[in-house]
Amino acid sequence: MVSIGVVWPSFPKEIRTLKDLPREELLAPGHRLCSGCGAAIVARMALKALRRPTIVVVPTGCLEVATTIYPYTSWRTPWIHVAFENAAAVASGIEAAWKILKKKGYRKEDIDVLVLGGDGGTFDIGMQALSGMLERFHDVVYICYDNEAYMNTGIQRSSATPPGAWTTTTPFGKVWPGKLERKKDLIGIAVAHGIPYAATISIAYPLDFIKKVRKALEVDGPAVLHAIAPCPRGWRFDPSETVEIARLAVETGFFPLYEVENGKLKINVRRTKPVEEYLKRQGRFRHLLERPEYRSFLEWIKKTIDEMWERLEKLEKAGVV
Repeated sequence: MVSIGVVWPSFPKEIRTLKDLPREELLAPGHRLCSGCGAAIVARMALKALRRPTIVVVPTGCLEVATTIYPYTSWRTPWIHVAFENAAAVASGIEAAWKILKKKGYRKEDIDVLVLGGDGGTFDIGMQALSGMLERFHDVVYICYDNEAYMNTGIQRSSATPPGAWTTTTPFGKVWPGKLERKKDLIGIAVAHGIPYAATISIAYPLDFIKKVRKALEVDGPAVLHAIAPCPRGWRFDPSETVEIARLAVETGFFPLYEVENGKLKINVRRTKPVEEYLKRQGRFRHLLERPEYRSFLEWIKKTIDEMWERLEKLEKAGVV
């Protein structure tokens, strides 16, 4: 065992259906995450996909703050909290140190290293460390739970916040229609490092989610997964609707589900609904539909989504990224 007191589940060798998943919970209940928190679901599902003992690294953010209020913890895995900016660097050190321990004969078993970081600690503050981890080719899986703002510090915009969204630092009014800039392409940045696997995942598609996490763990080298994690508080919807909102994000093409394996892109789910079906369900976007002065900006947002899909479909058709 990696850590005293950790009772690992029986890891399934292969996951074909959700019934193959272990019943044990490695994220204990009783934490302080909000009702309907998408990040909590992302973490719980990711831990269900583990293949062997795993060390989990979590930078500062909603997930860390609300699951480890001293002296309590919800983590039933070896776990380390690090600063916003250095989760990928610390994970790199853990992976490298374990290799040395095995080489010197102090450890015999293999482990995995998993990072669970929010969009603020991934898209923004931790991007430099993440890029370094990928460039050095550490065998680490990095999952970004993306709630599209700095939620635990007051719902401020991040570079993951989509255009048109209300946040406390991008309010809508006579001058601004919400955030003006496009969302950063995390998977595109990761793939540019030449890593073996990167993918987007959604809690509304659990089997796709689980299979991608397992695939990321099994590749030889680094992998990056981008998970949409709806936030009822920041996105302004009822907590009971979290999974439905996550599903609409995919169905409307706002958050495409795809994977890039060894340079080949594959779209997993096609868009089938107009993007308005997604926007109208959230208070952070409702002004775009209700106020006529924002109509042109809404059309621009729809255009950017069309352009993103055209690019993804061209890359899939070309067979190489």
